Amino acid sequence: MKHVHMPSGETVPALGQGTWLMGEQAALRQQEIASLRAGLDAGLRLIDTAEMYGEGRTESLVGEAIAGRRDEVFLVSKVYPHNASRKGMRSACTNSLRRLKTDRIDLYLLHWSGSVPLEETVEAFSRLQQGGQIRSWGVSNLDTAAMQELWALAGGRAVQTNQLLYNLMRRGIEFDLQPWLRERGLPVMAYSPLEQGRLVQHRGLRQFAQARGITPAQAALAWLLAKDDVIAIPKTAAPARLAENLGALAHPLDAAAMAELDRLFPPPRKAVPLEMI
Repeated sequence: MKHVHMPSGETVPALGQGTWLMGEQAALRQQEIASLRAGLDAGLRLIDTAEMYGEGRTESLVGEAIAGRRDEVFLVSKVYPHNASRKGMRSACTNSLRRLKTDRIDLYLLHWSGSVPLEETVEAFSRLQQGGQIRSWGVSNLDTAAMQELWALAGGRAVQTNQLLYNLMRRGIEFDLQPWLRERGLPVMAYSPLEQGRLVQHRGLRQFAQARGITPAQAALAWLLAKDDVIAIPKTAAPARLAENLGALAHPLDAAAMAELDRLFPPPRKAVPLEMI
């Protein structure tokens, strides 16, 4: 397993498990739990979730999946922007902890920017950290300007990551945001690394992967895993897909392969608005 260093000094797997849309269909619940547990067995100990996912149902599913194995997991959850106030975050975190059946969240993220001032959000994070409910905090879907604002705040430099939409088809952050983060030692946590499955249908990527004896999904994940400061969090509840994702670790891409992917998916030549889904 490749690992990524957080600013705190902690190391986490470069390949984790996303959970968006899990827990929303009762018929799939046991399969989804089994998939998360199988991922833990394979070393994918970072699990990402959020209070928004299924309005708490996903956190409840994660809590069931990690029961008895909490110490194996680097647990990430996210707070709604409207709950990111001093009072609101305390209540939201308490509810997330209850659903997750744990006494702490390892990394608690602001899901996106909202109306609550970042200064108040940072203070709320700090209070939870001091109280032991969270071990560290970060953000998600913040653009360069917002990160600069955060960085200038008292306590703002305790931020650990920015979770962003980042994959071969969504490379806009490479122009300005990712370099800014990299200069400050902040890793990117890449959500939707397969563009919700659309990437695997890309004709050029399919040809690229076939020529190397790998699948398009493995190629897309290997591209992210080639970067030392990126954590990819694909979501799957299918055992075969989980094994496929893990296979990306066994097929690192060399410089020539990375250059070919640059030709297929050109990097940005100018600043673009931050993309979100």
